[in-house]
Amino acid sequence: MSCDFIKLANSGVQELHPYQPGKPISELERELGITNIVKLASNENPIGISAKAQAAMEKEFSELARYPDANGYYLKAKIAERVGVDINQITLGNGSNDVLELIARVFVAPEHEVIFSQHAFVVYPIVTQAIGAKKVVIPAKDWGHDLEATAEAITPNTRMIFIANPNNPTGTWVKSGELKAFMDKVPEDVLVILDEAYYEYVEDKDYPQTIPWIKDYPNLIVTRTFSKAYGLAGIRAGYAVANEEVTGLINRPRQPFNMNSLALAAAEAVLDDHEYLQKALDVNKAGMQQLEAVFKELNYDYIPSVTNFITVDMGKPAGPIYQHMLEQGVIVRPVANYEMPNHLRVSIGLEEENAKFIKVLREMEK
Repeated sequence: MSCDFIKLANSGVQELHPYQPGKPISELERELGITNIVKLASNENPIGISAKAQAAMEKEFSELARYPDANGYYLKAKIAERVGVDINQITLGNGSNDVLELIARVFVAPEHEVIFSQHAFVVYPIVTQAIGAKKVVIPAKDWGHDLEATAEAITPNTRMIFIANPNNPTGTWVKSGELKAFMDKVPEDVLVILDEAYYEYVEDKDYPQTIPWIKDYPNLIVTRTFSKAYGLAGIRAGYAVANEEVTGLINRPRQPFNMNSLALAAAEAVLDDHEYLQKALDVNKAGMQQLEAVFKELNYDYIPSVTNFITVDMGKPAGPIYQHMLEQGVIVRPVANYEMPNHLRVSIGLEEENAKFIKVLREMEK
């Protein structure tokens, strides 16, 4: 092959490496020839899919030869009613990752700067670099966002700030007063993207309810997903809420069928499945307590989390520990790519799944 195709790619893409997802169960079964594997790596909902969501998808099967509703009207209407905004303030996406990238591509050009925190969600640097914009990484404070330093880093070239609240992979969160003070400092021509993928899990009374803030801060965009608490990770469904002018711009380059018929139907149905959501939250709370207790017992430092995962310091490089757990049929997530080489991120599973992880952890201590 004579052509060097790398040179044909955009300069930002040339230096990127593909996103590495959590290892799927089927891959581990093929590699190691083991069964009864527990996956606690990808922050998925362990209770399975909502019965209402499944029924809604089954009703769509006979119409799958036809294109989905390009506007997603019924899902938008349901979301708008739920969060208290106009339907014209909502952008739908193939997961919230899709919306995050779309927002960046609409507003960010190579001459701009994009600010985000150290240890923040990996999609932010990927999208920024792919566009060719300048990444401005703010050192973390107690594993989370340092909003004072973030505000000080804003320059005339800053176009966008990503804030994950709660943050993945640390599980940390920003409180309402701190975030409000930060928004008051941000110039109106700098967009603030609040990524609230884990919103439903947070019980802290100081956690900000940000969608009503959009009226006061037109530069604020809030994104959420159906992949976590709503258990629809496999079909990809997410959305953004912004003021109508910003939403109109985001929807200009959006692909007309970026959510499929099954995702539209399932997401609409699961919003009404209150029993399912409550069960998911109850299982998560119990599982979090289960893992925190063993970490305390075994003297492992962990980062307090308000999400459906917990990140723990293994006290030494976590790569070999991750590999050992794989061989014992437990998939967790090493986070060295987030500059956390000694940490593992552990998703909250069912009680028996957590117990298997704990069993392997205890055996390592012997």
